[in-house]
Amino acid sequence: MSTYVYGITARSHPALPEGLAGVGEPPRPVRLVTAGDLVAIVSDAPEGLRPKRRDLLAHQTVLGETGAAGCVLPMRFGSVAPDDETVADVLAERADHYQERLRALDGRVEYNVKASHVEEAVLHRVMAENAEVRSLAEANRKAGGGSYEDKLRLGEMVAAAVKGKEAEDAAALERALEQVAEAVSVGPESTGWLANISFLVDREAADAFLTAVEQVRADQPQLEIRVNGPLPPYSFVDPGPAQPAGTTAGGADAGAG
Repeated sequence: MSTYVYGITARSHPALPEGLAGVGEPPRPVRLVTAGDLVAIVSDAPEGLRPKRRDLLAHQTVLGETGAAGCVLPMRFGSVAPDDETVADVLAERADHYQERLRALDGRVEYNVKASHVEEAVLHRVMAENAEVRSLAEANRKAGGGSYEDKLRLGEMVAAAVKGKEAEDAAALERALEQVAEAVSVGPESTGWLANISFLVDREAADAFLTAVEQVRADQPQLEIRVNGPLPPYSFVDPGPAQPAGTTAGGADAGAG
């Protein structure tokens, strides 16, 4: 049977919590695969695994339970190896890399921050900051709404100004929060968000990071900001030259929603 991989940790890591269960229906018991000074946290892989809510939560729960006792390198949801032997072989092959990552991420967590514009607030800012847009809008108002061409031109100018504001606000958000983070990983663009950024934060600095988020909210009322965390540091594992633990990965990230 195939082996589902949740994460990698040091052999010195405390034992698994008793009765820990993972993905599948019924949930598969979680166990360890050992190679030298490293262990992989695994279970049997169910057939036809899909990123359903129950299994996504099970994946994250296993990482949360094991990560509470020490650093764990989290794998993405859907990481499956042919068998335990394959997992052990790749742990041995990449031991130096995984041990370096464990040292680098020890005591750190990830916060994923997404931001979008509050439409009315950003339009107010665009009008206040862009004299050309403001002038054309006033001219159209005095002309009873303006011609079709003038309305179209105003719409295009506002859209371009808002687009520029998105890039400006995303950069400002990153600058403000990177000061209280140890590393930054900019995520892929996603519909509806002007920023999708993950920050690596020392656990002891978590309150300072969240305080910085609140300060950005106060300073930038045109932004709607969503924070997800603390999470295992998915965005900072750096799997190296090949897929982690000899796996094939499917489905979605279990943590950064």
